[in-house]
Amino acid sequence: MPITLQDTVPAFQASATSGVTVTEQDLLGRYTVIYFYPKDSTSGCTIESQEFSAQYAAFQDANCQIFGVSRDSLKSHESFKAAHSMPFELISDPDESLCELFGVMQMKNMYGKQVRGVERSTFLINPNGVVIQEWRKVTVSGHVTAVLDALLAEV
Repeated sequence: MPITLQDTVPAFQASATSGVTVTEQDLLGRYTVIYFYPKDSTSGCTIESQEFSAQYAAFQDANCQIFGVSRDSLKSHESFKAAHSMPFELISDPDESLCELFGVMQMKNMYGKQVRGVERSTFLINPNGVVIQEWRKVTVSGHVTAVLDALLAEV
C-alpha cells in the first residue's frame, strides 16, 4: 500500500549521488522534499531540477533538505547533477522500490502507447518523518514555488 498523507515514511534504504545512502532515519529532524521525476536530462526534468537548485537556499533557510528520485543509474545521476550544479543528492531507484513505496509508478501514454513510468510527484515530509503534503501529476511551471510556499506555511 503506497504512502498517503499523514503516513510516517516506513523503513527504506536507497543509494544516492556522492556515495550517500539515504534511509528513513535521514528524514528525521528537519523537513524533507522528495521529488520523483521520469528521467535525467530530459527537458521537464531538467527544468524542475534547476528550479529546485535555484531555490535551494530558501529551502535550507527553512530547515529543509531536498532529494530527487528517478529510476536512472547512479552514473547517470552523477552526470546530470554535475551538468547542472545541483546542490542536493539524487536517489537512484532502478528496482522501483521507492517509487512503489510512494505510489508514483503509473500507466502513461507515450507516443500513442501505454507505458509504465514515473508520474512526476513531490512529497513534503515533516521533521517527524510524516508526509504532510503531496503533489501528483505535477506540471513543472510554478511547481517549486508552490512547494516552497507550502513549506514556509508549515515552519
